Amino acid sequence: MGRGRRSASPPFPGTSLEPPHRRPHVSTPAELPVTWAPRRTRAVLLPVCALLVVLFAVMALALPENWQLNDRIMMVCSGVAFACAGLMLARPRVTADAEGVTVVNFVRRRRLAWAEIVRVNFRQGDPWATLDLSDGTSLAAVGIQSGVGKSQAIANARALRDLVEHHAQV
Repeated sequence: MGRGRRSASPPFPGTSLEPPHRRPHVSTPAELPVTWAPRRTRAVLLPVCALLVVLFAVMALALPENWQLNDRIMMVCSGVAFACAGLMLARPRVTADAEGVTVVNFVRRRRLAWAEIVRVNFRQGDPWATLDLSDGTSLAAVGIQSGVGKSQAIANARALRDLVEHHAQV
């Protein structure tokens, strides 16, 4: 799920991520392994998905008698389908370990070696961080998103950026 590079705006505008020559200090990289994920989103979505399955099952049982068995089965299947969609929204995470980074987005999972990541971007207005890759493409890192709070997302993106820079030097 790569996207083309955006060149119109600088990769680290304002107070988000500053390039090394503009940073007053470089923080030490986080200890590995580390995982970034929107935990509040998961905490909300997982119970809601379970509730959807239960709600649709109860609705299937409460349907009028003139509804047939296949209607009831489809009602339960609809609840399961909605729950599966919710579970897909709860998947995103970014995990860094000694060998590289694993990016799990809504549908796909991708394993990257440290050398494949050129830069971590989190531009103003972006919903999540993106990784510029050595093959010239970009990969969304939905596990680091502004939905958890802008300052937390910036701190997470900085931590990943510091790890990328640290492993580029090694």
